[in-house]
Amino acid sequence: MERIRQITGRAVPVPGDAIDTDRILPARFMKVVTFDGLGRHLFHDERFAPDGTPKPHPLNDPRYQGARILLVGSSFGSGSSREHAPQAIRRAGFQALIGESFAEIFFGNATAIGLVCVRLAPDALQTLVQTVQADPTTLVTIDLEARTVRYAGREAPLEIREAARRAFLEGRWDPLDELLEAEPSIEALDRRMPCPGRAGSY
Repeated sequence: MERIRQITGRAVPVPGDAIDTDRILPARFMKVVTFDGLGRHLFHDERFAPDGTPKPHPLNDPRYQGARILLVGSSFGSGSSREHAPQAIRRAGFQALIGESFAEIFFGNATAIGLVCVRLAPDALQTLVQTVQADPTTLVTIDLEARTVRYAGREAPLEIREAARRAFLEGRWDPLDELLEAEPSIEALDRRMPCPGRAGSY
């Protein structure tokens, strides 16, 4: 699996606290067989009127097109446990989020698909948001090894659960891939286990 040590890119601030998963991806867009295509519905009801006309929203702002990092507030991803929400963010091209805090289940779902979520202290986050709003071309680096966020000559300490940080650094963030990689060991263990009907078993 891919090891994730640093992510560098432009950022886009999405204002507001306690943004729940229904705002991130309205439930009616979850009627899909795969997660493909969910990215175009990210924050759909906040970005588009019922007739499809774009509303003023940072994700509709041309200055932020191509951004890879979302800047969010506190309790981001609260509400339902839908894994479609982080999938929509990932499939819209984002690789990481920097926020004040994240809902527990959202954080777990995001980590499992390689979407890095790190926290900054409120003052440090506000300074980063103001810098990006003043200059949307600002490059932001999330350095998981050094535990810092760097931008425009500034540096701020980031917080992330240590188990998640290690999983990204060691390339063990996808539990399904990890299970598939362990298939030979699982089969070997299975052959050693007693099994009724198998030759040599009781």
